[in-house]
Amino acid sequence: MNGPLLYARSRALPGAIAAPPAIALLLAWSASRPDGASWDPGFGLPMEAICPMLAAAVIGTSLYAYADELDRTAVRAWWPRRLTHLLVLTALAATALALAAASGTTCTGASVMARNTVGTVGATAVSAVLVGARLSWLPVTAYLGTAFIAARTAGGAGATVWAWPVQPDRETAAWVTAAALFAAGAALHAYRGPRPDRF
Repeated sequence: MNGPLLYARSRALPGAIAAPPAIALLLAWSASRPDGASWDPGFGLPMEAICPMLAAAVIGTSLYAYADELDRTAVRAWWPRRLTHLLVLTALAATALALAAASGTTCTGASVMARNTVGTVGATAVSAVLVGARLSWLPVTAYLGTAFIAARTAGGAGATVWAWPVQPDRETAAWVTAAALFAAGAALHAYRGPRPDRF
C-alpha cells in the first residue's frame, strides 16, 4: 500500500469525504419540511448551525494522527499534507452544503451556509491543536449552541463578531471572523498538527 493510500486510511478519509454529501442531503430534506430550516421549531436551532457543526465534527476527527511521533520525526515535512487535507475537506463540505441550501426553499442562504462551514471547520481545527482531534467537536458545539441562544437577546456591533454564525450574509464582520477562524485553524494545524490523544 503506497503513501497516499496509507494516509487516507489512517485518517479515515473515505468516511470524511462521504459525510458532507450525506449532510447536504439532510439539509435538503429539512428544507422540504413544513417548518423550514429549523430542526426543532420549539428550540429554534437552525440547520445553518447543525449542518456545519456536523461537517466540522467529521473533519475534526479525521485530523487525528495515530502515530504523531512518526509525523514529528519524518524526513519530509508534514505541514503540506495536513494543510491539503484540511483545505480539500473544507472545500467539499462548504460546496456541498451551499449547493443544498441554494436548491431548497430554506431561509438559509448558500453564502451563509458556506461561511458558517468555513468558520466552524477553522474553529474545529484550532480545537484539534488545543484539545486533540477526537474532542475537537466539543468546544465548537458548545460555542455554536451558546451563540445561537444568546444572540436572540444580544445586540450591538460586537454581536456581529462573537455571534458571527447567526448574522446575515451582508455582515462583513461575520465574514471576516469566519475567515480569520479558518486561517488560524489551518495555520495552527498545518504547523503543529493535532494534540496527541492519550486515551
